[in-house]
Amino acid sequence: MESQELIQRIDELTRKVEAITDPAARSDAVELLQSLMEFHGAGLERMLEIAAERGVVGHSIIEDFARDELIGGMLLLYGLHPLELETRVRQAIDKVRPSLASHGGDVELLSIEEGVVRVRLQSKGGSCASTATTQKQTIEAAIYDAAPDLVALEVEGLAEQSAPAGLVQLGRLKSKSEGRTA
Repeated sequence: MESQELIQRIDELTRKVEAITDPAARSDAVELLQSLMEFHGAGLERMLEIAAERGVVGHSIIEDFARDELIGGMLLLYGLHPLELETRVRQAIDKVRPSLASHGGDVELLSIEEGVVRVRLQSKGGSCASTATTQKQTIEAAIYDAAPDLVALEVEGLAEQSAPAGLVQLGRLKSKSEGRTA
């Protein structure tokens, strides 16, 4: 199963657990999920610690983990991703900037506050609406890929804005593993 499919399945099953009408059964199911998350979070954290103990090579491995879509998403879920939201957003913008420039556009990071990312799309000359839409989609895709944990993405310079469609937050299943850093 692809990681996105797994995330969707986890979200579906979480909703089913929340809908269990028997309070004792629901409580046991939630406790089981929390315990599994704590176990996995502790294991991931220990793996990062062991890698970090290996110095430059270990830090290189951790960077590779962070860049991997599946592993990076897991690290985000458990609050263990080595890069802050702002760093990931800036890297995504830098990555697409040459493509935007080749079509007469650019993007500027305006702010990141409480997980809400604000950017401004800048078009040079008389770019057509389809080019502006393509540029917006390029920016959104790059930022969501790099930072699926953002709360919202606001793109100025265009009339419409979009809602995030990335990482499923499992905040309903709070665990002790949240908030740890590697």
